[in-house]
Amino acid sequence: MYAVRKWSVTHARGLNRFYTLFEKAVVGFAPLFRAIGYDRLERPVAAVEHGEKSLLIDCQMCGQCALSSTGMSCPMNCPKSIRNGPCGGVRPNGMCEVKPEMRCVWVEAWRGAGTMGEAPIMEVQPAIDQSLKGRSSWLKVAREKSAAGEAE
Repeated sequence: MYAVRKWSVTHARGLNRFYTLFEKAVVGFAPLFRAIGYDRLERPVAAVEHGEKSLLIDCQMCGQCALSSTGMSCPMNCPKSIRNGPCGGVRPNGMCEVKPEMRCVWVEAWRGAGTMGEAPIMEVQPAIDQSLKGRSSWLKVAREKSAAGEAE
């Protein structure tokens, strides 16, 4: 899976463009999702999301996706689960202190964000809500963004 992570970071710009379009489509389906029921859709959508994101990004399904902020490098692949930048143990060659055979997830995130243009890598991500682990971030985005659009 490590090769997959490297591929996704190398192709972060294209993946982010695709995700931006995909997100618009998902938010557009929010009325249908609401009619069917988000709870009913959770398991099948999360299964599809897990398959796609595992294949392309080595996603850990935290339920709070930050890939568009982290250069398509999933911060949950960090052995310490650090969500907002590298720890103090990144080796001078960019390798992880916990897994010396692996490049630091955040070194990769900076590389990917650099290819994406204006990736908001400097935005602080909220702490992980463990109750969302395994849940669909796609449905979460659809619910939140459609609700925000209705409020405007």
